[in-house]
Amino acid sequence: MIRLDHCVIHISDWETSNAFYRDVLGAEVVEGGSGRVAYRFGDTQLNVHGPGVDVGTLVARLPVMPGNSDLCFVWDGAPEDAVAHLERHGVAIEDGPVTRHGARGEGTSVYFRDPDGSLLELISYIKEPKGV
Repeated sequence: MIRLDHCVIHISDWETSNAFYRDVLGAEVVEGGSGRVAYRFGDTQLNVHGPGVDVGTLVARLPVMPGNSDLCFVWDGAPEDAVAHLERHGVAIEDGPVTRHGARGEGTSVYFRDPDGSLLELISYIKEPKGV
């Protein structure tokens, strides 16, 4: 079975992005060699390209730029809790909660942006009880 291990995002400010991904999304900020940083979410990781870090030549033909990513994260709670969580952190909601289809089927998503403008999504697969 093949599954996603990591992907790459590009940021413009280490301090701001590290704080956002750690505090808002709960990432473990993992420091690697040569100034490299990754954001780890359980067994999935975002490798991070940013200012002052030489990522070498083994990158996409057109490397991702800050603000050009579109990522979805699973939110284990209710969609309303995701909205409240983002609001507590001062993060503006772009759209939602709205019904969307993700890797696990139908869910409810809330959209927002990271400090560089990349579109982020929290999808909840919790189903509301029928008749409520």
